[in-house]
Amino acid sequence: MSNLTLLTSLRISDLQNFSSSLGFITNLRNLTDLVIRNALVSGPIPTNINRLEKLETLDLSFNNLSGPLPHTLMNMSSLISLFLGNNSLSGSLLPDKSASLKNIDLSYNELSGAFPPWVIPSWAMPNLQLNLVANNFKFDSTNISIFPGLNCLQRDFPCNRNTTPYTSFAIKCGGSELRSNDIQFDTENSTALGPASYYLFQDKWGVSNGGIVIDRDDPSFIATSRIQVNNTRYPQLFRNARKSPGSLRYYGLGLQNGPYTISLYFAEIVFSLSRNTWQGHGRRVFDIYIQGKREQKDFDISKEAGGVGIALVKNFNVRVIRNHLEIHLFWAGKGTCCIPERGDYGPLVSAIRVSPGFKVKGKSNKTGIIIGVIVGVASAGLVVLIFGLYLRRKTSKDDEEEGNNYNILGMGPKINTYTYAELKTATADFIPSNLLGEGGFGPVYKGILNDGNTVAVKQLSVASHHGRNQFITEISTISSVQHRNLVKLHGSCIEGARRLLVYEYLENKSLDQALFGKSNVRLDWATRFNICLGTAKGLAYLHEESRPRIVHRDVKASNILLDAELCPKISDFGLAKLYDDKRTHMSTRVAGTIGYLAPEYAMRGHLTSKADVFGFGVVCLEIVSGRPNYEEKLDSEQKYLLQWSWNLYESNRSLDLVDPSLTYFIEQEATRMIGIALMCVQASPSLRPAMSRVIGMLSGDIEISPVTSKPSYLTDWDFNDTTNTFFNEETPMSSETTTMATNTTTTTTSINDGSLREGR
Repeated sequence: MSNLTLLTSLRISDLQNFSSSLGFITNLRNLTDLVIRNALVSGPIPTNINRLEKLETLDLSFNNLSGPLPHTLMNMSSLISLFLGNNSLSGSLLPDKSASLKNIDLSYNELSGAFPPWVIPSWAMPNLQLNLVANNFKFDSTNISIFPGLNCLQRDFPCNRNTTPYTSFAIKCGGSELRSNDIQFDTENSTALGPASYYLFQDKWGVSNGGIVIDRDDPSFIATSRIQVNNTRYPQLFRNARKSPGSLRYYGLGLQNGPYTISLYFAEIVFSLSRNTWQGHGRRVFDIYIQGKREQKDFDISKEAGGVGIALVKNFNVRVIRNHLEIHLFWAGKGTCCIPERGDYGPLVSAIRVSPGFKVKGKSNKTGIIIGVIVGVASAGLVVLIFGLYLRRKTSKDDEEEGNNYNILGMGPKINTYTYAELKTATADFIPSNLLGEGGFGPVYKGILNDGNTVAVKQLSVASHHGRNQFITEISTISSVQHRNLVKLHGSCIEGARRLLVYEYLENKSLDQALFGKSNVRLDWATRFNICLGTAKGLAYLHEESRPRIVHRDVKASNILLDAELCPKISDFGLAKLYDDKRTHMSTRVAGTIGYLAPEYAMRGHLTSKADVFGFGVVCLEIVSGRPNYEEKLDSEQKYLLQWSWNLYESNRSLDLVDPSLTYFIEQEATRMIGIALMCVQASPSLRPAMSRVIGMLSGDIEISPVTSKPSYLTDWDFNDTTNTFFNEETPMSSETTTMATNTTTTTTSINDGSLREGR
């Protein structure tokens, strides 16, 4: 594409099996609008982007861009609209901008720091739109007045958490306040809610919009019905609606935690009723996300309602766990973009109602009752105090032995709790046909909850020597981190000796099953490269961005799961150990899987994030080669993947490592992946790159240094094990034996003389 130098408009969206950096765009100097949205673009924004001297609209939202904003970017004299929302951009806002730049969306990034002078008059200038929702800015009395309500819409959504929580709200999207069916719908008809904007209603709920219609001047973001809406007793709810060409989010702030029902009111009121002419064939297709989880993909209002002008109410059950609710309507890039109704292809919603799924306690003004309660409490206080002292030790001991959901959830962010009966029903009494695999803590089963959601249920083995402690660690750790490339924990169950974790269900199971022929999934080269890059991003987040920082300790192919789009998600944080910024390493009991263990960790228990880097290097070689790190049936020089990879590298035949089943691969990318993998498996941790640097090298933004030193563990150890004692289950074990679990089997290794024999 970099050779299309006469191109004036380039628009790419909704790519799932492709990744790229942005280096190619700087040759396209005739571009007036550039949209690469929802397309897995990674790396930094080029510093020489100002070479695009004619560029008016730049939309790079919903990608994986990282690094600071280039100083040249906002000074481009021709640029009018800039959309960089939903990336991983960091640093602060730039100190100045050009006068032509009118629409700026930087929402859902990692920006922080002080506000530059150019933002101060922004709210006094109706032609300037600036969306900074879901960043890390800090607010005082001065900048709160500059950005009213924005302090409530930063990443932790802090407002109303320390006040009496409310339990419901309703919004008339795109319209004035009205009462319908005894429900009061709040006004949400601000005409200022444009391409890059947000609005907050009484610190109770908010809305954020991002997106622009390039082909039409001054599009309206409110739709007014041209027709009578049918299939409803309340047509007034559907006379107008809020619409967006890109991304529309609604928030509930300060809700009481618990189960809720979200009702979304839809009706297609823009496209024509006629199906006999071309004007009647418009298609509006978007996705619906609740609390960050996609509940419906490719939602088409008129198709699901049965036609244009027909009311439709969609209900979703959700659990609020941190007093915060997010409803996201997202145009991924499908449907009608231009005709018959130019610019009317994105999300459209008429109203929203959020109602509790629990009994709301009423308030009483009866003085007698209040006084009675106070007197009763005071009278019982002394008894409670004495009895509490008696129970204190007993309770502490009971909690230590058995545990309960309340204490576990109190250690970190709150998550869903399930009863054992619920999970037993969901998994059909843990029937073997629902078994997904055997993890280090016990079996994992597929389950379908009462609300229809499919989940993966990890049943913690009662025989585990570290069950409860590691169970609590896993809950507190996983619930505190969220990333595209990490498996999400939905909830937990602990009843007596029963302990279970409930994860999101990944349709395509684990990477080792896809790579080594244990499933029907076939991985082409582009998918393999994206899996490698996505895994690197997940690890980089754990090592460098999450709080607390996390070392996984068991990075392997069976701990990388694949979703419906074959996006990788790292699983099983149960072996994770937390460390702070000041500690260079920690010595710990070795836990992991043979073949992926870094030498310093296997032999001395010396653990840093570089142990994960080593495991990633092994996985990267497995992805390239399509084979496990040890394969008994191969010739002796090929049995051990690391040994074979180095032999090929030293003889300048690295590409012979590529999986022969691939009919096509990109040599440059394969060479890059192999070179990076060999850097990651260096014997010395200091010679291994950090995962953030691995991302840069994979993306082509950082040059790969030549690997010259063959690791000592390969040159010193004898890999010609003619007796096959490495894998003999009857090999005597020493008293210092460590047990490590793979996805389906348990392997025992002996550590007795300061060295660890290596195998899979």
